Formats: sequence, structure tokens, C-alpha cells
Amino acid sequence: QVQLVESGGGSVQAGGSLRLSCAASGYITSNYCMAWFRQAPGKAREGVAAINGDGSTKYADSVKGRFTISKDNAKKTLFLQMNSLKPEDAAMYSCAANARCYTASLSSLAYAYWGQGTQVSVSS
Repeated sequence: QVQLVESGGGSVQAGGSLRLSCAASGYITSNYCMAWFRQAPGKAREGVAAINGDGSTKYADSVKGRFTISKDNAKKTLFLQMNSLKPEDAAMYSCAANARCYTASLSSLAYAYWGQGTQVSVSS
């Protein structure tokens, strides 16, 4: 089993930055695919950024150039650096992981393990 715990959410003004972290525990290796998803009230869950075992990344068009996904394999921690935040970035952000993957995917169907989420609020 794999457990994921997010942290780093908070409230910022538009244009600000936040860094989210996702600490993994249990049987997880550097070969895992991991990703960040977000869900705003009344909206569907959206894949934001993903990273596979060899470090290849994928981003949603809405965050390209502003968000950066990375991971520290030694610390089993996934990060999401969010810069130039916009009000439309406000949502509950969750991390996800899956051992069986080949490419970084923004589909929620590709992930078996999920964290509880951390809230991000952006004021205009």
C-alpha cells in the first residue's frame, strides 16, 4: 500500500506563488508515476501535472510555463511549484501515484493511490 499526504496549500494573491508537497510512504519506488490533480467546487477533477519514473513531465495547457512538477526520490516526495497564480487556479489539489505506468498521464484513471488534498485559494 501507498499513502500520500499533501501540504503547502494556502491563500495567496493573484501573481503569487505556492509550493505544494506530497509525502509518500509505503511501498513506493522511483519508478512510480505521480501527478497533481485539482478540483474546484462544481467542476470536474482536472489533471494539472504529471511525472513518470524517468522524470518526463506533462502539463495541462492552463498551467504550462507557470507550474513545475518535480520529485525527490530519496525523500519520496513530490512537489508542485506554482508561480503567477490566477484566481482560476483556486481548487483542492491532490497528488496521485501509480506503480504501473509508462508515460506521465493527466488522466485520473491512470492512478491507484490518492492523497486527501490541500486547499489553494487565490484572491484577485
